[in-house]
Amino acid sequence: MKASLITILLLIISNVFMTVAWYGHLKLQTSGISKDWPLFLVIVVSWGIALVEYCFMIPANRIGFQDNGGPFSLFQLKIIQEVISLTVFTILAMFFFSGEKLHWNHIAAFICLVAAVCFTFLPSK
Repeated sequence: MKASLITILLLIISNVFMTVAWYGHLKLQTSGISKDWPLFLVIVVSWGIALVEYCFMIPANRIGFQDNGGPFSLFQLKIIQEVISLTVFTILAMFFFSGEKLHWNHIAAFICLVAAVCFTFLPSK
């Protein structure tokens, strides 16, 4: 499989775990599962999930980085990751958080981020 595809797939998996680690506890709280958990426990559980996220993020960056033989510059990796992060967040928020709606300004912001990805791939000379 090409390094670019492997990198993007690993980033997607990583961002699913990242989104769950960062925002999943809010869903657990509103559903009553972790309502009485102390903040310390919520942090420990989130860090455990984030550890899995790092197990995908670090290899994605190593495989994708051009100095390691990958196809992407450091800036390209970061901007691709941000677009994937927002895409994953949007999908999870819409399906798992009731009441969260996608509005025109969210779409406009997303289009700007996709444009940012396009700009990173333009020749800089």
